Amino acid sequence: MNKFFELYTASRECLGVRLVTVQADVSNGLLQWHIVGLPDAAMRESKQRIASAFKNSGVRYPDKKVTVNLSPADMKKEGASFDLAIALCMLVAAGIIKIPQFIVDNGIFLGEVGLDGNLQQIKYTIIFAGSIKGYSKKILILPKDNEIEALLIEDIIVFAPKNLQEIIHWFSSDDPLKFASKRSDREYENLICNDGFHDFSEVIGCGEAKRAMQIAVAGWHHALLIGSPGSGKTMIAERARGLLPPLHGMEKLEITKIYSIKIQGGKIFSLLSKPPYCAPHHTVSSAGLVGGGSIPHPGAITMAHKGILFLDEFLEIHKKIINCLREPLTSKQITILRTAGEETFPADFLLIAAANPCPCGYYGDINRDCACSMYDLKRYMDKLSGPIIDRIDLYVPFSTNDDFDENDVAATDTKTLYAGVLEARERQKKRYRGKEGFYNGHLSNSDIKEYCSFSRAAEDALDSLIKKKIVSIRSYYKIMRISQTIADIHRHEIIEYDDVLDALNFQSPDRHFL
Repeated sequence: MNKFFELYTASRECLGVRLVTVQADVSNGLLQWHIVGLPDAAMRESKQRIASAFKNSGVRYPDKKVTVNLSPADMKKEGASFDLAIALCMLVAAGIIKIPQFIVDNGIFLGEVGLDGNLQQIKYTIIFAGSIKGYSKKILILPKDNEIEALLIEDIIVFAPKNLQEIIHWFSSDDPLKFASKRSDREYENLICNDGFHDFSEVIGCGEAKRAMQIAVAGWHHALLIGSPGSGKTMIAERARGLLPPLHGMEKLEITKIYSIKIQGGKIFSLLSKPPYCAPHHTVSSAGLVGGGSIPHPGAITMAHKGILFLDEFLEIHKKIINCLREPLTSKQITILRTAGEETFPADFLLIAAANPCPCGYYGDINRDCACSMYDLKRYMDKLSGPIIDRIDLYVPFSTNDDFDENDVAATDTKTLYAGVLEARERQKKRYRGKEGFYNGHLSNSDIKEYCSFSRAAEDALDSLIKKKIVSIRSYYKIMRISQTIADIHRHEIIEYDDVLDALNFQSPDRHFL
């Protein structure tokens, strides 16, 4: 007797999967099971789990020599999610069941088998379900507890048995296979998203700062908020999340995949529809911020993908950690190299940073004297390297001396500001047609010449800024990017003189700051 069979399963790699072929060979010989193909300890123990599951499911497995191979053989296999594929492959090779050929060709089998034969919930279902179509697979066989999550993905067929006995019955009888059916979205509450955003109307004053957040979100301009303690920086930044438009299409799936890594196997009831907001503490490590670990895992910049990364007390973060943001701010991704392998995570986030103007916090405050020496000020601001400054478009000064005008609340509530964001986003979508996720904040110097149109008065104003050396070349291009976003919010077809003047307000008047 010598029988051979193979099925497909998958192993997670970053936010995708890698196809793994499970091959079983059953032949005459002394009773022994071998699993080869770089299995880890959890997978080597599957022999005991599967043997007990067979016994408790009423399966009399023949006393034969069994060899299971996991291909590709040079890739390390980890976890217990291969159990189901191994068990079924052995059953078919032994002639106990027969799996229809269309399921063999198009199916991915995933699931941990318990000693009693029940199939245990696996991790990262949304990643598996969302990635199998890349391998021309459209059928997913996995535990019942993962059914809801798998059904979030369109255009795949899901089989979700409760136990090994049930799936053996499917494949050894003439009964029709039970496809899982998609639930109505109304049956499940989205347990991930929180609709309780604070409104900008709760903040009295700070009118310019509110507009700065509108411009930042509308054009994807990174912003630095600087002001004395208690001036409202954190309150404004926290409310900026309410200006982010909902996620759409593949963005929902991508963000949900990232979130599934974070929750480590917790159930996901719906795809994320709201952009993320991530605000790590200022003592965050480089691994916590950009990702890392012996087995690379995503950091805060990836958890904030397509959303806001808020770094409070920005200049209290170690300079080396701040400089870790240089590449992701430009490339919108982060590649982490470790001995265990290489992982590339997405990192297209909007940076909003907040900082005091000096170590004591009161530089420039007319109500309190600054206690810092010039050396203290220089050392403090030296944490902002030139490349980081290059990547921050908006400088937003805060003052504790602002006049509080409660009449300005209605004009600067979240709903009003959000309408301006939507208008600007729609105009950018038309202008940059064919460039998905491209905003004014991404414009290079050459892009500005191609896409931006200025009135004569606006051009004269910009030329005057350079000729009189009022701004640097770096700030000159920042002003043009910001001007385009302001023009979009105001529904201007070209950039007007007032748009340029408005943008100039968000450039630092003091070299100490920026």
